[in-house]
Amino acid sequence: MAEEQLGFDMPEEGSRKPETSDKADKKAAGEASAGPRKLADDEVFDYITGDKVVKLTEAEKVRQHIARSLVQQYGIDPHDMEADFSIPVINADGRKSRRRASIAIFEHGKDHELQYLRRVVVTKPRPKDSRTVSKIRTYAHAKAQIDEVGQLMQAAPDCTYGMWTDDKDLYFIRKDDESSPFETKYRPLLNWPRGDATSFDAQGDASSLAIMRRADERMLRFAFRRCHNYIHGNEGLPKDAAFWQFLYVLFAKLHDERLVREGAEPRFRVDSHDLAAAAEEEAGSAEVAQRIRELFEEVKDFYSDQQLFDEYDRLTLTDGALTFITKQLATYRMHDTSLDALGTAYQELVGDNLRGDRGQYFTPSGAVRLMVEMLNPQEGQTVLDPCCGTGGFLRETLLHVLHRWMPEDEQDLSVQERARQETAKRRRLGEYAQACVFGTDFDPFLTRAAAFGVMMLTDIAGNTFQVDSLGFPRMGTLRGMQRALRHLDRIAPGEVDILLTNPPFGSDIPVTGPVLELFRTEESGFEKERSIAYSWSRDEDGTLVKGKPAVSIAPEKLFVQKAVEWVKPGGRIGIVLPNGILSNPGPEDEAVRKYILDECWVMASVELPVEIFVVGAGVNILTTLLFLQKKTEQEKDEERLHPLDHPVFMAVAEKVGHDRRGNDLFVRDARGDYVIAEYEEKDEIVVKNVTIERIIKRRTRILDDDVMSERDRPKHHDRPSVVREYRKFIKEYGDQLPWKRPEDDA
Repeated sequence: MAEEQLGFDMPEEGSRKPETSDKADKKAAGEASAGPRKLADDEVFDYITGDKVVKLTEAEKVRQHIARSLVQQYGIDPHDMEADFSIPVINADGRKSRRRASIAIFEHGKDHELQYLRRVVVTKPRPKDSRTVSKIRTYAHAKAQIDEVGQLMQAAPDCTYGMWTDDKDLYFIRKDDESSPFETKYRPLLNWPRGDATSFDAQGDASSLAIMRRADERMLRFAFRRCHNYIHGNEGLPKDAAFWQFLYVLFAKLHDERLVREGAEPRFRVDSHDLAAAAEEEAGSAEVAQRIRELFEEVKDFYSDQQLFDEYDRLTLTDGALTFITKQLATYRMHDTSLDALGTAYQELVGDNLRGDRGQYFTPSGAVRLMVEMLNPQEGQTVLDPCCGTGGFLRETLLHVLHRWMPEDEQDLSVQERARQETAKRRRLGEYAQACVFGTDFDPFLTRAAAFGVMMLTDIAGNTFQVDSLGFPRMGTLRGMQRALRHLDRIAPGEVDILLTNPPFGSDIPVTGPVLELFRTEESGFEKERSIAYSWSRDEDGTLVKGKPAVSIAPEKLFVQKAVEWVKPGGRIGIVLPNGILSNPGPEDEAVRKYILDECWVMASVELPVEIFVVGAGVNILTTLLFLQKKTEQEKDEERLHPLDHPVFMAVAEKVGHDRRGNDLFVRDARGDYVIAEYEEKDEIVVKNVTIERIIKRRTRILDDDVMSERDRPKHHDRPSVVREYRKFIKEYGDQLPWKRPEDDA
């Protein structure tokens, strides 16, 4: 896939195909002494061999993506794989020819010869995206694709499994036991078994623990996207409606897993006869569809006290669509899948299909993660996003706290072991979410999307409320107001520990009416000592002059004041602002800056390049991340008597890992060549149903990303980043910072 950062596997011994000649040995020795050649812009190191350079065509992108998943999700040893393996086939006209399997998988430890071929993968270039809606092909309409794989499998007597994918469609097949020497039959499969298994209960249902697995992040994102696209293309629903229908089914899946853990029989499953029928027609199974509808009704009841659903929430998909989605998801154990993978898959789905129409610019995940890491929320601290949108800051806060609980050597763990340790902490994370993580927004659809995102990680819907955040808690009648008021002990003005937000921007959506008076007067009726909600001008000497009460104000300015009022003295704020507020010379913008300096210590200011919002949110806007700590009354009094100058961390991020078109950017040396890093990575290989941990040497290009978070930063990445420079700043100037706390050294 074009957006993936591909790894490069260097096996500890041997290469893709065992070498059997002196000529091959000499050639390999010569290449080793010369070292790997430089990469061109359209080349990568092959994931399977690690030392072969391949041209990154569209077809190759899909193959590299699948090769990684074969290792990380299916536990297949890369030494047992070979790309472009030539297979003799008999064509329909009876003539013989040779065709290549995109990836051939052989019996573990055996020579890469036809007699040991056990699985075949055919990959094709991803079809170009178009403005027209295209349908997802099911098995019933994939005869040509199935036949292409089957023809390769037929040439190897013991080749049992096949896969065909173009990164949009995906088909698994298995050679039928009833095949004869004269006619080979193939059955559709929901998924492949792990490791080198050549048999499993293919006739059983998809909930069989023998074939359920933790989801690899890339395959999970693929499955989510495929399900949504089926609803959008095959059911004819708009993107946003398709998103909600898919979520209904997804939470039926999560609910079923919860019940199974409590001892119930699984209902989110597809039986073998339903799967066989899917190869003949798209009608689906009425039994499967009915079970999913029943599960969704139970989901609505289960979360009724949190008001996540109402009478308009109905599962309207056809039997065919419900059967299709069940087939895609049934073999995965969501509860045992990495929480990072779940969060990433959910964020991608939300970002592609929900867009606000009130000036909301959904914050790109890189900026969200940077802000959370710089403010460093601690367990027990209340975190609030008053413009939560789809909940990016809420999910990232949970993941940040989760990774604080992980061992220090987390990066040295295998992908599979990290997933096990993450999911073991799900209950504890849910308790933190319920007690400390809150979000509010004006848009009811977005607050619900945020709640679902928290539920994906914790099994708890969390605390997201539809309220008018600017009026809360003194004004408002929206649906979530009463529920939000129950939590005033945590989210009343002056009670919040950390506030993270990206408020709506724009003078074309000004705030008017009675809500403005809340920014000028206290609840007691007295005028506030400081407020932004006035007209501002300058005296002859340049001094700011407060004028009449303003009739309309841009929302981002009001949210600055609201954020400051919301946190407790000593509380911290991370807010995304348009650059104009911090740089425009006009008196109204200067009044905002003066308010900030009077009320807060400025901890840091990070200016972002336009690329991050162009790609991440689809808007062309220059923004700054501003980090503040609210002064106590004592600090304000002392500063009036003795004004304090203190260092402020300021950074300008130049690179965010991609250009304006979303193409990855990698670090280059002075001559323009890619800088290549070598490192080791642990993976779990499954051999004869036994999991074996292996250390695999890898080589990779280095993503050129100034805002890379510490959690994403691999050990071999030695380039500066905003987070690292910020931590160096704290160590160097810590004794001069009036806002420094013990957790800043963490």
